[in-house]
Amino acid sequence: MLALVGLPGSGKSTVGRQLARRLDLPFIDADQVIESKLGFSIREFFEREGEDRFRDLEAQTLDELTRHHPGVLSTGGGVVLRPHNREVLRQRTRVFYLRATPEEIYRRLRHDKVRPLLQVADPLGRLRELLAQRDPLYTEVAHHIIESHKPNISGLVNQILRCVAPAT
Repeated sequence: MLALVGLPGSGKSTVGRQLARRLDLPFIDADQVIESKLGFSIREFFEREGEDRFRDLEAQTLDELTRHHPGVLSTGGGVVLRPHNREVLRQRTRVFYLRATPEEIYRRLRHDKVRPLLQVADPLGRLRELLAQRDPLYTEVAHHIIESHKPNISGLVNQILRCVAPAT
């Protein structure tokens, strides 16, 4: 299984879908799986239950997905916050960190009203905080780091494919 990690808006789902298509593998979006289980949005769950309870559900879902589903996995942006999740990702998947600058992510997400961690007065400042907190964790878990703010989607997919292709 290939897993994509990175901040919200770094391109995990978009790149993951195209990567899965190119590799003829199933695509799994962990956040969509969680929302399907819940029957309502992650944002609503955050509001009702809080982030800690969400992280519990996220860890359980990650464990299930990495045990039973082949393919390309797009993870939630905060999945790396728990050491056990980083261990699961590192041991059971090949992890690609899609790294983008907070400014680039803000440009992509400035009109997004869905992502709970960005519904704050200063979303760009929040993205900078998230990157400062999470970049070392994404780097720790990653087998490969892909700079996602540079090329287009197919260019990112091609970079990943070069990492996945057997050496000749």
